[in-house]
Amino acid sequence: MKVFQCDHCGQLLFFENTFCGSCGSALGYLWRQNTLSALVENDGALEALSSPQARYRYCANHAHDACNWLVPDSSENAFCRSCELNHTIPDLSLPDNHAAWLKLEAAKHRLVYSLLRLNLPVKSRLTEPKTGLWFDFLADVQGEDRVTTGHDSGLITMNIVEADPVHREAERANMHEPYRTLIGHFRHEIGHYYWDILVAPNQDKLERFRAIFGNEQQDYQASLERHYQEGPPQNWAESYVSAYATMHAWEDWAETWAHYLHLLDTLETAYAFGLTLDADLKAPASVKMAADFDPYGQPDFQPILESCLPITFAVNSLNRGMGQPDLYPFVLPRAVVEKLRFVHQLVQPD
Repeated sequence: MKVFQCDHCGQLLFFENTFCGSCGSALGYLWRQNTLSALVENDGALEALSSPQARYRYCANHAHDACNWLVPDSSENAFCRSCELNHTIPDLSLPDNHAAWLKLEAAKHRLVYSLLRLNLPVKSRLTEPKTGLWFDFLADVQGEDRVTTGHDSGLITMNIVEADPVHREAERANMHEPYRTLIGHFRHEIGHYYWDILVAPNQDKLERFRAIFGNEQQDYQASLERHYQEGPPQNWAESYVSAYATMHAWEDWAETWAHYLHLLDTLETAYAFGLTLDADLKAPASVKMAADFDPYGQPDFQPILESCLPITFAVNSLNRGMGQPDLYPFVLPRAVVEKLRFVHQLVQPD
């Protein structure tokens, strides 16, 4: 994630901030300019200090403390590029639902940030009925089937119980997962969507996909049942980024896609802070790196990989010093690197 500064006083800001903690300026995110701008009110509209020639208003979900993105004042759309993707949100009259939804929106906004930085198609079903994207944020209802998080033809469903850290940790332990987060869920499920958009319609890309990930035509339900009955192959870590990735080619793809976004976000943050590592280690060990490039503009995957591995080792070490789990508790064998490279090549501009 980019590091933002208040353009009124220079204070460092987080992506989710709605006001500056130093000068008190209201803040709004402009996705086209990729800036979190200080705002002034003028004749019923908002003017951004970073873009004074235009007039804006907050996304309608700002009223629920769920969004700080701006919409052109001339737009007929009440919602921003992220919130217009919502199809269903939970009943906000229930306090627990509102709190859960805010956490989901925070993760989803970070996801959409990355997708826009990659110049990927991000269209609502309202404007693209056949290929657009929608999100359903649903709560379990007593006496009905449990809401299942997943993707189906452009509709991503998230069970809002995943916003509860106690539930999420219990599920992580029960599923023997090293990592379970809201942003991880979003990055995984959106991978299924972009498989439909970027891979499936193109025969050449589909054949390359099958050569790397396997044949997606294998029966999905049978693969799912086999995975939960038998578990992953004993040597799965030699070829997959997670045990779940072994279940089916589609899940291998979605897990790989999620990790690609993990790495991009980590490296962009390191780049924004000018991070360098220069540990005095004996050969062949080395964690030397300089995050001196924007990964979203890097056409070659190798520099991204060579920068991320030292970063994750260093930050994992910091976390362990504070008694926290590893930030990135994964190993990337050669087969996974080639899968990540395929994803990187796929999202490059033609």
